[in-house]
Amino acid sequence: MTVFELPFLTLALGEDRTAVESAIRRVIDRGWFILGPEVEAFEREFAAVGGAAHAVGVGTGTDAIALTLRALGIGPDDEVVTTPLSAAYTALAILMAGARPIFADIDADRLTLDPAAARAAVTSRTVAIVPVHLYGQPADMPALADVARRHNLAIVEDCCQAHLATCGGRPVGTFGAGGAFSFYPTKNLGALGDGGAVCTNDAQLAERLRRLRNGGQVGRYHHQDAGVNSRLDELQAAVLRARLPYLGGWTARRRTRAALYREGLHTASVDVPPQYDAGHVYHLFPIRTAARSALQGHLAAQGIGTLIHYPVTIPKQPAFGNQDPTDCQVAERVAEEVLSLPLYPSLADADVARVTAAVCSFKA
Repeated sequence: MTVFELPFLTLALGEDRTAVESAIRRVIDRGWFILGPEVEAFEREFAAVGGAAHAVGVGTGTDAIALTLRALGIGPDDEVVTTPLSAAYTALAILMAGARPIFADIDADRLTLDPAAARAAVTSRTVAIVPVHLYGQPADMPALADVARRHNLAIVEDCCQAHLATCGGRPVGTFGAGGAFSFYPTKNLGALGDGGAVCTNDAQLAERLRRLRNGGQVGRYHHQDAGVNSRLDELQAAVLRARLPYLGGWTARRRTRAALYREGLHTASVDVPPQYDAGHVYHLFPIRTAARSALQGHLAAQGIGTLIHYPVTIPKQPAFGNQDPTDCQVAERVAEEVLSLPLYPSLADADVARVTAAVCSFKA
């Protein structure tokens, strides 16, 4: 593994160290590790910051999507429209629910699901839309909600990269049946392992989710549904509770550094996707260039780490080879050009300036 002087990301504890270590000791001393007071408290607190009535902690963000679809009664023979440009887990969650992902192309600038393409992908079997708020940029939810209303479709938002994001001032995750969040360590709000949650304003949906995540149990050893074992554990919930008060400040820093990038890169020979909504939370800061490999090598030679999110569209993954071919030309082009620059709360302004200067010095 290459070690960069300026890494793409660091996951070391920082200003949250004391709070996180105290939370871990609290759980260990209590001796309660599954579905206890930490999970219950985190669910209340996360729902409150997310503008939702309920939050249900689960094992992963993938499970959050899959279990929400299942809780809505979505399964075999159903089609779910989603984006071809995301982590493959978005579409894998649809498969986990037993449904079939249908890929509609993305907006060339916003890089999220194109409402017009989503509308064109609807068939008599379509029952839901799973938009992804990719890189922290909210999808065009008013337009997608209009498509859902016209065709009587459920909306399950993939908010795994969009903690605290808003669209038109409204929190993501509240436009449809529910919003799925991931607490994978690299996320804006990350645990020290896997974790996820669903936010919803539907009390009955929340209750079904709590049942499904715990083996479908309605009481100890009484299984009403064919549920799964997907429970956010007490240690991770405690860590997330410790970090949640920092999330607002961390988000503000992400936005500040993104603004510095935008200001500094306006003369660079790269394309910077526009910010469509002030609610963008900049989980990542992607740029686009047809000379991606050369630029990545140019930055690496100067000790700067970068990553590609995502180099292969989901329909092109072998795991989805049994799906009908999908023409997503915009997503294919973006997948060949996109490159993520370092962006995280502890990134110094001087580091942003260094990355910006390096990108601007690149000539394809």
